Amino acid sequence: MEKLEAVASLGQTELLRPARVRAALAANDRLKLYLSLLQAAQQRASGEGVPALDLSREFAAAGLKAGWLAELPANAFREGKLLHLPELSRLRDCLVEDLQVMARPVDADEALVQRVEHWCGWLAQLAPDTLSAADLQALTSGKRGKDDSLHLLVMDLHKAINRLAAELSSENIDGAHVWQIEAEDRPRIAAFMRGLNQTRALKLQHPGLDTAATRDDDRLLLQNDIGTNDAHVLVIQVEGLEVSLTYSDLHSRRFAFFQSLLCEVGASWGEAQARTRAGLNAGAAYYVGTARFSCSDEMSLWTTLEGIGARIVFLIDWNRARKRLEQFVGKGDAVAILAESARRRVGHMAWLEAGGERLIFGAMQALGPDYFRIGDRLDVVMGTERARGFVLDVMALASAAAQQHQPLALVADDARLLLARYLHRHDEFDLLAEHAAYCHAMAEGLRDGLAHGYERDRNAARVFAERAKDWERAADQLVMDARARAEARPRWQAFAEVVETADDVADALEEAAFLLSLIASDHHRGWRGEVHQSMQLLADAVLTAAQDHVRALEIARTLGERSSAEDHEEFVAALWRVLNAERQCDVLLRDVRRALAEHVSDAATLNLSTDFAQALEAATDWLLATGYGVRRLAFSRVRVGE
Repeated sequence: MEKLEAVASLGQTELLRPARVRAALAANDRLKLYLSLLQAAQQRASGEGVPALDLSREFAAAGLKAGWLAELPANAFREGKLLHLPELSRLRDCLVEDLQVMARPVDADEALVQRVEHWCGWLAQLAPDTLSAADLQALTSGKRGKDDSLHLLVMDLHKAINRLAAELSSENIDGAHVWQIEAEDRPRIAAFMRGLNQTRALKLQHPGLDTAATRDDDRLLLQNDIGTNDAHVLVIQVEGLEVSLTYSDLHSRRFAFFQSLLCEVGASWGEAQARTRAGLNAGAAYYVGTARFSCSDEMSLWTTLEGIGARIVFLIDWNRARKRLEQFVGKGDAVAILAESARRRVGHMAWLEAGGERLIFGAMQALGPDYFRIGDRLDVVMGTERARGFVLDVMALASAAAQQHQPLALVADDARLLLARYLHRHDEFDLLAEHAAYCHAMAEGLRDGLAHGYERDRNAARVFAERAKDWERAADQLVMDARARAEARPRWQAFAEVVETADDVADALEEAAFLLSLIASDHHRGWRGEVHQSMQLLADAVLTAAQDHVRALEIARTLGERSSAEDHEEFVAALWRVLNAERQCDVLLRDVRRALAEHVSDAATLNLSTDFAQALEAATDWLLATGYGVRRLAFSRVRVGE
């Protein structure tokens, strides 16, 4: 006699409930697979060219061999309004059997039992091999309304069984409802719950994250409800030192987001599949994928389970947060913000609870039209990186306030002050400083290139020239950003003109890098005599000018009504050093020409080397012109007489 029958014969029916719950959960997997097969059969029979649905993972998870079930969609065909299914009677028997298995643990729920009896009777009267459109609707519809369906019954049974599983759990391990586990499962469940509980508070009062755990033969099963959506499911199987995680989601972007989070803890994902099922996601596709983790030892397994658990909370209301963030930054940046907030263990729920987009719009409005106009996007005004940084800092503020139970009004005030600091710290001069950083990088690269003999190293000179071109393009983008802002805000006009002048510095230095790569090619016959030394001195002087330009900008960013006399003096001194460097480079250019005339005889080397030196010297001319523009902008901030 089977163990279950022996227990039943003794009248200890309560001891059967955990096993019946486990059997019901397995029956639920099979029933959902049967309904997917019916839907696939309908789609295949409705039109040619419909690809076969790959349900191999579902067959494996349900413990079923494919056989006749896998062939059912391919054998389906339409005749008028009827769908012909040669194996329908066999499938009907499976549906009835598994409905009854699902009903056993909840036999005390009279309403559910009556629905099960109704649908078992309904299935019994079906034709042996055909389904009408109304039959298919009754079987697979997930839309709640006046009519019941088999699919709705399965979902309601599943919810009831999950509730029963929590009630029947033989113990609680750090919040997880568990039953029928082995001794080796306890530290594994504890590891998963340790990670889950590290971040659980970030969901605030939102429902979700309830965990159930049990054993199925040699496998430990962990299920987390994530949230409240039927298609948002996460199941973990642990067998030996192997972890398998199956995840389904209505939203492809959130699915990809979770994939990236789990890759941080060693996930190896199989190919995700898009599926459809009546009643889920308004009939649109949802996505299913499986991740595998191979662990070297028990400690590694615990670390993996802990890492998985700690990341689940960031899925809750993720799509709502993404849509609200897209009002301020681009789609990719919105996802990047959510990923970084997860890495920082800040999350997005507190920000949503504190007002979400209203929190940021309020801060923008408080600063007034000098900074933001109606319809402005945050990244357009502040730049992408600063906008992302500000939003992340606001999320951190909201998270800290939620943990400390601070009022929402305080979060709003903090957000406004934070935005004011960002715009004070990251104003017009910040963009110019970023442009100057690219110029400094090119000037430093040219100086170092000459010191390392790039004029004789074709590969090294080419690589540097390509890098310099990338920097020059990035500098060009900053010029375009400044022009766009000037079109919207008159106060940016004078600044945009200075940035345009500064871009001539970048152009000259990038040209010098290109010419150096030509000199290093077959045209070069060597810089004999004093040529290399004079070139090096010229490059050194250009780098010094670029460094003083950066220093002047750093001081200019702080000049204002409260800046000191020492700040003003150091700013002017830096500009004068740029002026002196420009004059020095005029002299050094002549020294280079003299050395070239004395020691270089071939025309190609002479012409390319002369052009190279002239490009270096031209950079200092434009640095000086830019310095005068910076001086006008900086002094406009200081009120005379204060």
